Amino acid sequence: MALIVQKFGGTSVGSVERICQVAEKVKDFRARGDDLVVVVSAMSGETNRLIDLAKAIQAEPDPREMDVIVSTGEQVTIALLAMALKERGVDAVSYTGSQVRILTDSAHTKARIQHIDDARMRADLSAGRVVIVAGFQGVDEQGNITTLGRGGSDTTGVALAAALKADECQIYTDVDGVYTTDPRVVENARRLDKITFEEMLEMASLGSKVLQIRAVEFAGKYNVPLRVLHSFKEGPGTLITLEDGAAMEQPVISGIAFNRDEAKLTIRGVPDTPGVAFKILGPVSAANIEVDMIVQNVSHDNTTDFTFTVHRNDVRKTQDILNQVAAQIGAREVGGDSKIVKVSIVGVGMRSHAGVASKMFQALSDEGINIQMISTSEIKISVVIDEKYLELAVRSLHSAFELDGDATEDRL
Repeated sequence: MALIVQKFGGTSVGSVERICQVAEKVKDFRARGDDLVVVVSAMSGETNRLIDLAKAIQAEPDPREMDVIVSTGEQVTIALLAMALKERGVDAVSYTGSQVRILTDSAHTKARIQHIDDARMRADLSAGRVVIVAGFQGVDEQGNITTLGRGGSDTTGVALAAALKADECQIYTDVDGVYTTDPRVVENARRLDKITFEEMLEMASLGSKVLQIRAVEFAGKYNVPLRVLHSFKEGPGTLITLEDGAAMEQPVISGIAFNRDEAKLTIRGVPDTPGVAFKILGPVSAANIEVDMIVQNVSHDNTTDFTFTVHRNDVRKTQDILNQVAAQIGAREVGGDSKIVKVSIVGVGMRSHAGVASKMFQALSDEGINIQMISTSEIKISVVIDEKYLELAVRSLHSAFELDGDATEDRL
């Protein structure tokens, strides 16, 4: 008998009919003898509706009160699912985050989990009940309701699995696993049977939307086996787990991720003096703008060009900051380009294989795709290219690293 934590997202519980389908799935698992803790999100669209209500009252809603209102979405879902299970003869009980006592810090709308009291859940599991917990929410030491930020139900599921030392945390979504790349871009992309925490974390941070980054970080830290499954289709899904030594003998690359939300900014004619990078990026950081890739050209005539990428939504704000910085440090001009994308290859096999970068660059060169920026880590290589070449680049790299075909089904 296994202890399994299952998490169902908003689309999976988006209607009464779908909640009943989830109840049938949970009933089937319970019939096998598994102990189950089920984490659910609010019904799809409900959180946005609640946010709109708050903003209709207060343009910048009070964070504490915002947490109070948005947390009610999950409260509806847990009660409905408990009713659906009881209707099917399955003993179940629902709890909000505060009732389970998912203790968080007091950072309203973006709280972090500090401790989980598992006593109540273990007592219910011992009594043969299915425990249903509201995702996305907790309570601080003062008893205030807190929320974990959008997508926080994934983190709730993983955190509960860690606290309960569950055998597996299953994340049910509208896809049947993690693919070598987006199947909408590459038709013959393949589902991976397994992928490591490191690879999944890179894929998530580089543009893959399958799992929330914080959930993957939490799972890796506490070694919680994660499995991504389709809510309403049968299949093994993709298991996310620790690196297997045998994986080093497998193909080098696990997947290709891409991000369409990048923009590039360049400040030209920068005086090449110590501390100039901080003078440029310090004000950008102070404005809470995240910088991704950074390139500084070789100095000519004691000046250099400094280029970095930010989210497209931050371009105008960043340009305004750079124009002020340029005037202060005596730089020549500021330029920007929002028509770029970032394409990345990811794989733990890179650690033991040479020539990965050259193979990537050769594949792009063969298609006449110019690389504007390059960033590397131990298990990933990212390049910035013109956005019009995105799909061509992903397809060519998918083929160059032999991710097409049935071999990817047993990648690790």
